[in-house]
Amino acid sequence: MADAPKSAAPATKAPPAWRQRRYLFWLIPLLLLPLPFYLGQYKQYVVNLILVYVPVGVGFNIVVGNLGLLAFSNVAFFGIGAYTSGVLALKLGWPWWATILPAGLMGGLVGCIAGVPALRGVRLFYLAIMTLAFGELLRWVYIRWVPVTGGSFGMSVPKASINVFGWPLPTEGDKFYAFLFLAVLMVVLTDRLLRSRFGRAFMAIKGNEQAAAAMGIPTDRYILLAFAWGGFVVGVGGSMYAALVGHVTPIAFDLAELILEFAVVMVGGLGSLVGSVLGAAIITAAPEFFREWPGFQEMLFGVLIVLVILFLPRGVASLLARVHPIFIDRYYRD
Repeated sequence: MADAPKSAAPATKAPPAWRQRRYLFWLIPLLLLPLPFYLGQYKQYVVNLILVYVPVGVGFNIVVGNLGLLAFSNVAFFGIGAYTSGVLALKLGWPWWATILPAGLMGGLVGCIAGVPALRGVRLFYLAIMTLAFGELLRWVYIRWVPVTGGSFGMSVPKASINVFGWPLPTEGDKFYAFLFLAVLMVVLTDRLLRSRFGRAFMAIKGNEQAAAAMGIPTDRYILLAFAWGGFVVGVGGSMYAALVGHVTPIAFDLAELILEFAVVMVGGLGSLVGSVLGAAIITAAPEFFREWPGFQEMLFGVLIVLVILFLPRGVASLLARVHPIFIDRYYRD
């Protein structure tokens, strides 16, 4: 009797998309490590500025994209983080690395304050106007509180204070590694938050707040948490900004800055961590290609936002999602 044919070897099961994405996520920072050896000081400065806007975009996206609330208090978190680092370094002599956590905590505290109108049931354009006014109020404080903030002229961050555990960061290349670490850390921690029950609560509130409350989800608590965490992440970005530019002024946190940050999340993709990183890179680097045409840079943000809304309502991240599923922000594992 002839032997039965041998069964074919079982096909190797491909790892799930979320696991592939994890490998890719850690590969990208590793590939970026040699950059300072190939870039000049100015180009390295632009790369560092991109890393600054990564946590800024991530924090903005938590409230606007993942929670679904139209709140424009992000520039307030950014400014308070920068000024906290500047004040601690200039007035108290703290090294920059020691000011990062207080800057994030102050951003989180301001986030809780900015979230109070949302707890009172304010929504849509009313919430947008109130949070926008809150950012302008803080800018007024920066201008008027001259003994602490330096007023309209701002304040300089001492170069000697910009160090990590005593290791000085005199060049843009040196700052790059500290900024890369902080940007990756904020993305990883936010990803963990969104994959937890807190992230699932955010999405339930975004889908239908009344239904989420009816299911027993304490919506007020999670709304406050979203504002607080968003403020913390953006506050860390503000601390990075203070170390990068070395001089903090109120004009850096005006309406134009808010439009830039809004462009980061809109162009990259609302509710997408991948989109936050892409938006930071595109919005920060794109004006450099048009530097030879003065005035065109100001038009770029408006044109990009209009084009994205018309043709890519889910942002540039949606293009990558069509290429491979690892670029899709899934917070429920298959």
